[in-house]
Amino acid sequence: MNFTVFKVVAVLCGLFELARGQSTDVHQCLVSKGNLPLNAHVHGCTTPPCLLPQLQDVVVDVIFEAPRTISNMTTLATAILNFIIEVNIPYDLQANSVTCNFFTNTFCPILQGEIVQYRLNMFIESFFPVNTVATVEFKVRDNEAGEDIWCVRVPIRILPPQPAAVSDSLPALLTAK
Repeated sequence: MNFTVFKVVAVLCGLFELARGQSTDVHQCLVSKGNLPLNAHVHGCTTPPCLLPQLQDVVVDVIFEAPRTISNMTTLATAILNFIIEVNIPYDLQANSVTCNFFTNTFCPILQGEIVQYRLNMFIESFFPVNTVATVEFKVRDNEAGEDIWCVRVPIRILPPQPAAVSDSLPALLTAK
């Protein structure tokens, strides 16, 4: 009974987020077999390319349904750059790669059918050249099954570091028409 009530509350919270229009136009990954999640929102970005300032975290909120009971997951990021050929560059998320530590409505293990809210943070280092245009794939992998649970692909462009006052209003600037 308690699990059913919890699941209903989680679904309602997810639908509330969707209703608020917090969604980014992301695409299915090309290499990963992971499905698209129910919703993905890159903060400050609804229509890519998402503009990501150096020396700040990009924050991605994801809502997904657990395909099975899972207790051990890893978040992975890969930047895809197009020079003469496409180059895939894995990006180490360090402590942010421990998926279970960043659920906002539940904890591990997650149960089959559970609607999970997850927040991904990735720091944009200064060694990412300003005006770099790339595509980033974010995915969560079930370490026990060796399968990707979900994966999103989104175009980005790196901006120079933003002063605190500007970066606080950056999401409003990026979505203004």
